[in-house]
Amino acid sequence: MAITDKIYLKNHRQIVSQLDANIPKRVFSGATLEVLYSGEGLSKVDDATRERLLDFAQDFMDCEDADDIYTGYPERQFIAYLLDLRAQGLGPDAIVDVMSDEYMVYAYPGDVLSFLDNAVRTLESVESLAGVEKNRDAENAARQARKDLVGPR
Repeated sequence: MAITDKIYLKNHRQIVSQLDANIPKRVFSGATLEVLYSGEGLSKVDDATRERLLDFAQDFMDCEDADDIYTGYPERQFIAYLLDLRAQGLGPDAIVDVMSDEYMVYAYPGDVLSFLDNAVRTLESVESLAGVEKNRDAENAARQARKDLVGPR
């Protein structure tokens, strides 16, 4: 299961109550995205919630082609956001705190840790394969990305 399948709306019950509609708790569920980020859905929630949801939409759903919303664009943007937070030196608990404060979404720290661990393992594999293929640029890029994720030891 992808990390984006484990990102949830904070205050889900409150939001559902304000919308007067039932939506899934998972942020990247198609039904959640459709209801929350339509003009009508956003108009029904309180100002503080609307502001954070608009920030989320602007940062992760603002793509050049509207059809990209349904091709994984928001999920890819969110994954890049998580990796950037880790590259800044934040651990899983801090990453969850930041995403919760900025966008009213949350994940379990263990899920974030598993995602980061899988990312490191994937980069190790890319680095090894690039070495076998003698592609030094790809090998060095994967090594640097892995070091950025792992952080100082």
